[in-house]
Amino acid sequence: MSRIIAMTGATGFAGRHAVAELLQQGYRLRALVRDPANAALPAAVEAVTGDLADAAALARLVAGADGVIHLAGALTALDRDGYFRVNEQGTRAVADAALAVGVRRFVHISSLAAREPQLSGYGASKRAGEEVVRGQMAALNAIVIRPPAVYGPGDRGTLPLIKELTRPIAAIPGLPQARFSLIHGRDLARLIAMALESDLQGVHEVSDGKPGGYGWADLVAAASAFRGAPVRPIFLPRAIPSMVAGVAEGISRLTGKPSMVNRGKIAELYHPDWVARPGGLALPDPIAFPLGLAETVTWYRKAGWLPQGPGTDTRTASSRTSQ
Repeated sequence: MSRIIAMTGATGFAGRHAVAELLQQGYRLRALVRDPANAALPAAVEAVTGDLADAAALARLVAGADGVIHLAGALTALDRDGYFRVNEQGTRAVADAALAVGVRRFVHISSLAAREPQLSGYGASKRAGEEVVRGQMAALNAIVIRPPAVYGPGDRGTLPLIKELTRPIAAIPGLPQARFSLIHGRDLARLIAMALESDLQGVHEVSDGKPGGYGWADLVAAASAFRGAPVRPIFLPRAIPSMVAGVAEGISRLTGKPSMVNRGKIAELYHPDWVARPGGLALPDPIAFPLGLAETVTWYRKAGWLPQGPGTDTRTASSRTSQ
């Protein structure tokens, strides 16, 4: 009988890639979802209705499970407490539920932002979630994965950046000298599946394996090659996006709806070093950014998220793994 894996965050961008990968590998999946009718998950996935604050739902989720993948998290929140409520307290609830039934493997997906908790409420809350898992590392047989920026078909988080890179002049909110790692969504899914079967514990930063990460010149070169025409980057002074973030936060307070644009996010964007430190979890054949960019832009255009323009997807990236 195939192993049962319980998942949180299965309906998010990374979660959907993980679901596809794990089903392909023959796992039986059970996912925590708020609204099964609108979850749009494959029929093979067993849905458990509830959220991270629902102890009874979490107990149903992990009952009889061999492993747990905790992907759910708050990317946005109205205030610092909102981040911690999900990313720390929610993680504790899932870990406690898993510990109670004695799961054999616990895979916690954090973020590279946790390396710099002083920059944002998001980063601080992700670090706090890591500490929860660290406190039960051996008992849970746990591994903590810190992805960098995750991109790929279906991702709205990196859509603004990809959109800029398809233009002749790209407005970049960041430092010209910054370096950073990236990872394609399917590659993160493959790493999650690898982590399930690995004996590794502790915190592991992951990426597409490019030594030293990328600089903006690398991304601009890839975008220019894809377009068949030069892309010229213009780096925005930090004061401009900071002002926009302040306005966005004010609107969020009035509407009660959190925004992806906030001062914490701007602090993260202007940090100079988001290069993942090599660890014990790596893929032998990751998707490099030039290939992933071509596939992602093509998908965005087909979905109507980006206007049509120059550039062709060679399909090289998607030919290695299923869509």
